[in-house]
Amino acid sequence: MSETVLGLVAIAVMFLLIGLRIPIAIAMATVGAGGGLILNGSESVSFIMGSLPFETVFPYSLSVVPLFIMMGVFAARAGLSKSLYTAVHAFIGHYRGGLGMATVGACAAFGAICGSSLATAATMSKVAMPEMRKRNYHDGLASASIAAGGTLGVLIPPSVIIVIYALLTEQSIGQMFAAAIIPGILATLLYMLAVWGQTLIDPAAGPADERVRARGRIQALLNVWPVLLLFGLVIGGIYLGWFSPTEAAAIGAFGALSLALLKRKLTLDVFLDCLGETATTSGMIFMILIGTALFNYFIETTGLPHQLVAYVDQLGWAPLAILLVLIVFYILLGCVMDALSMLLLTLPFVFPLIQSLGFDPIWFGIIMVSVVEVGLITPPVGMNLFVIMATTPDLKLGTISKGVIPFLMADAVRVALLVLFPALVLWLPSYMQ
Repeated sequence: MSETVLGLVAIAVMFLLIGLRIPIAIAMATVGAGGGLILNGSESVSFIMGSLPFETVFPYSLSVVPLFIMMGVFAARAGLSKSLYTAVHAFIGHYRGGLGMATVGACAAFGAICGSSLATAATMSKVAMPEMRKRNYHDGLASASIAAGGTLGVLIPPSVIIVIYALLTEQSIGQMFAAAIIPGILATLLYMLAVWGQTLIDPAAGPADERVRARGRIQALLNVWPVLLLFGLVIGGIYLGWFSPTEAAAIGAFGALSLALLKRKLTLDVFLDCLGETATTSGMIFMILIGTALFNYFIETTGLPHQLVAYVDQLGWAPLAILLVLIVFYILLGCVMDALSMLLLTLPFVFPLIQSLGFDPIWFGIIMVSVVEVGLITPPVGMNLFVIMATTPDLKLGTISKGVIPFLMADAVRVALLVLFPALVLWLPSYMQ
């Protein structure tokens, strides 16, 4: 059996293990170690198994991951989602579809602090869904607004997915964060436009709420200014070069902890739970990174990524056509796999191809993360849909699936704009060079 064929067989085995619900970290590590044993023998694999896990998680730059996770955990426990939702609602809730648009806006703001799509969707569904039902919003619009808004947690910085992509592809975390700002704002506005469009067609789907008086708006802003200050300090500090991403993550974690203390949400039990959740999530990510490193070691030994690049060159396709194929591939894969696993599983093959085609790695990274979002709300298996259904037991899959169609159309417009106009991604990072 040739090395190339062995590599393809190993990939099939890995997908089979994942299909059997073996954790992806274990599946990748098993295939990587087993394939390496066949190709290189026991001595080589023993050395790799003894050194590679340490080398994978040792770099100082990885300390940014648990710090940003801690920031999100403390922010969630501080009850920031409710105050953000109230603040956005105070300004646009009196418009038709205003509560849905407020949900999207609050998801964007909370996602900027939390950095997790699933956590944003789960948290905001508990806050926004009862409010929209109370005001007679149709379940399809209400649930889809939360599901789509939740995906913004993957894109808007500080995003753990963007951090991992930057580390694996040796890109600047600061430039990646800057590159995500305009696409994140664009995604938020297009989702709000999707809500407005639905209420334009069917006004009863999202009736207007009462207008909040000026005093109520001021009070709502006073409740969220610490959150806005924290976000501005973390992202603005990185962009202006005041501190490194790791220092910014530490400041963000400390700031979120301080907000939880000020809001009197942080008991000793909650504090210990936050530390435990941070450690568990970080450990899961590091385990996947180790599994990925072992898998990459084997795949690179087979020479499969280089053969893939050579094969694509022989096809003679235009780079844009190959990019469109990759976009469709990621949308389909995103329907059945979480964003981090998908990223780590495919980068060993895709990134060399992207480099050979001459695409900017920062631009492609934002495109990739944007497309991953689409998979999260694509029926029938988009993960955010099931998160919303888990927090709203009487909600039917058909209802939410129908409701997300306008948001998927908004996603298609956004991805097309990012592909056609790379400056939307690369303009801000250009000022950091």
